[in-house]
Amino acid sequence: MKIAIASGKGGTGKTFVATNLFYSLSTFGNHPALVDCDAEAPNALAFFKTELLNVSEVMQDVPVINKDACVLCGKCAEWCNYNAIFILPPAKFIRVIEDLCHGCGACTIACEYNAITEKKVIVGKVSKSLFNDKYLMLEAKTEIGVMSPVPVIKEALKTVRDNSEIVQTLIIDAPPGTSCPFIQTVNEADFVVLVTEPTPFGLSDLKQSVETLNSMKKPYGVVINRAGLGNNDIFNYVEKEKILMEIPFSKDIASIYSKGKILSEEDSVYAEKFIELYNKIIKVYENV
Repeated sequence: MKIAIASGKGGTGKTFVATNLFYSLSTFGNHPALVDCDAEAPNALAFFKTELLNVSEVMQDVPVINKDACVLCGKCAEWCNYNAIFILPPAKFIRVIEDLCHGCGACTIACEYNAITEKKVIVGKVSKSLFNDKYLMLEAKTEIGVMSPVPVIKEALKTVRDNSEIVQTLIIDAPPGTSCPFIQTVNEADFVVLVTEPTPFGLSDLKQSVETLNSMKKPYGVVINRAGLGNNDIFNYVEKEKILMEIPFSKDIASIYSKGKILSEEDSVYAEKFIELYNKIIKVYENV
């Protein structure tokens, strides 16, 4: 089963939930894997002592325009859905904006004068590691300045699929928000856990996430982190059966996490609670 841990905003505790769920499953006879798809700021693997197996570069094709062959017809710019080609025919000026390019190749097909070739550009890396000599852990990480982490996320998820024979449960730490990286990540999942907090901002972002998942027809449940903080509006919004877990607003939990430790490893009670979370996920998923 593939479970994505997501949130409508950063800082709600999705990595906390992802890492603790992964660790708990690894100690209770499951065979999980963890992939950190928060590619612009990955940090899930920082909580574990791992053995690095390999690092692979993720490449993307970017167009190169031969200005001697280009007649400035503008067809390439018309075909580009991402506005990555800027053209001013009166000034005889054309330029590829590499940060906006998605590497789809449409401009190359559109050009009738063979004025466009492609070059490879490094957009990120995927690191493959093992935890406790047997549990697969992957980290997607974009290069500094890269606009979209989607190609790196795709490659990380492909690597997991290539190693699916050793994975019983896949935990995916998704990017925050509801934009393209989030959609690319949760599209891979069978079930999505939305981590939120009982505050006005938490509720607002949760609503956006729920609307997005409903449009994708993705089953989901909610973990309320820092319960006891803020107000009860979030409990009025979320259906009772979709609330999978409540994590209290606790100085002790925050202290353990701030030291880079796994709560489930430090406190066996929470290891059992995260196994209960997993069992609830399975139950909700089977009843969809």
